[in-house]
Amino acid sequence: MLNQSLIEDVLHAALETGGDFSEVFVEDRLSNHMTLQSGRLEKNLSGRDFGVGIRVFHGLKSVYAYTNDFTKEGLLKAAKKAALAIQQQKNSVTAILPLMRKTIQTVNPIEQMPNQVEKIRKLALLKKANEIAKNYDPAISQVMVRLMDEEQHVLIANSEGTLAEDKRVRTRLAIVSVASDGSDMQTGHYGPGAHQGFEFLENLDLEFYAKEASRMALNMLHADPAPSGKFPVIIDNEFGGVIFHEACGHGLEATAVAKDSSVFANKLGEKVASDLVTYIDDGTLKNEWGSMNIDDEGELSRKNVLIENGILKGYLIDKLNGKRMGMATTGSSRRESYQFAPTSRMTNTYIAPGKSTPEEIISNTEHGIYAKYMGGGSVNPGTGDYNFAINEAFLVKNGKLDKPLRGATLIGNGAKTIQNIDMVGNNLGHGAGMCGASSGSLPVNVGQPMVRVSEITVGGREA
Repeated sequence: MLNQSLIEDVLHAALETGGDFSEVFVEDRLSNHMTLQSGRLEKNLSGRDFGVGIRVFHGLKSVYAYTNDFTKEGLLKAAKKAALAIQQQKNSVTAILPLMRKTIQTVNPIEQMPNQVEKIRKLALLKKANEIAKNYDPAISQVMVRLMDEEQHVLIANSEGTLAEDKRVRTRLAIVSVASDGSDMQTGHYGPGAHQGFEFLENLDLEFYAKEASRMALNMLHADPAPSGKFPVIIDNEFGGVIFHEACGHGLEATAVAKDSSVFANKLGEKVASDLVTYIDDGTLKNEWGSMNIDDEGELSRKNVLIENGILKGYLIDKLNGKRMGMATTGSSRRESYQFAPTSRMTNTYIAPGKSTPEEIISNTEHGIYAKYMGGGSVNPGTGDYNFAINEAFLVKNGKLDKPLRGATLIGNGAKTIQNIDMVGNNLGHGAGMCGASSGSLPVNVGQPMVRVSEITVGGREA
């Protein structure tokens, strides 16, 4: 991507004014987006982004610059601008250590690179998904199918001797079905994704995902308004983990912890959750959507146990916040692109499976709400207070699923919610999503088995 001598020159230039650490991040990204709406191809875009980010530290002060001028003159100019922004009174320049290329073993084997697959094959798959979803029921009035794939090649080098390269390949399909009865419309959505090539789509169970999107839309079209009040709530697996990703996961990132702006700050070794809760972030899961071989500081990705049997065991830590906290990095530094400085972020975050079956959890709930599919929401990262929509819900009555409900929201506090988990299922599943924060929008998995929370406030339209 860039030759080693040029990288060394850039690292040196960034340290000329007294910095004590410099870093170069090089990115070359190929991306494709296709959208089929009502059976017609509405979008077919391809693009390539190439750029270089340069970061300099002095103590806990950090400066970041980026450029897509990858000539020697352009890169040195950007490095010197960053150096000037961090200028210090210093008589000597910090030396860089010899760059040693890191050996990386991939946990994400790729069979078919997306850019080597003809677009007509991709379009055929979109049309098939559209046909399945549209033919599910006459009430399905509209279907939209989106495909995204990308190949991202990165190189990371720093003044401490790190030199690492990696290629990341991701593919995702999203199916959105709309059901209508002439006076009302409801939507169903499913969006599976993986750190894989085109083989992910060829092996995907299109029948299940397309029909499930339409079934959800149709079910919500005929659902009753959700009640409001405090109830036991059963949250199903896969994307149900979005609540804990938002309300707990972000609070375990060093970005918040180092500034004491997290409810989990300074609580290592303390009990913060139910004994049934073990919460893990693992970037090494084979071919999962949020997986990566190395993070965006060149550290090997790893499995980080954050909470174990209710006890807080660790945080997700990047280099700069690790310096603030006096703790080592955890392979958790990520960024959307070369235009963003990296910071601590999640990869594949999930609640570990328990011993209860889904059937046992439902049958042991006399009266409550079952959240089959979660939607979006908002969270205050400093307090953990959240508000999340349920895309598909059911009333639980006498230990059985009763009528479908719509318009339900869950209102609570993440730290309290994980303390109130009283049953954990054995059906761990992961759901693909995008997470936005200070270092941009990133592919992440949220996951969990089915869990039951003894009480959550449910916002609805009925008493």
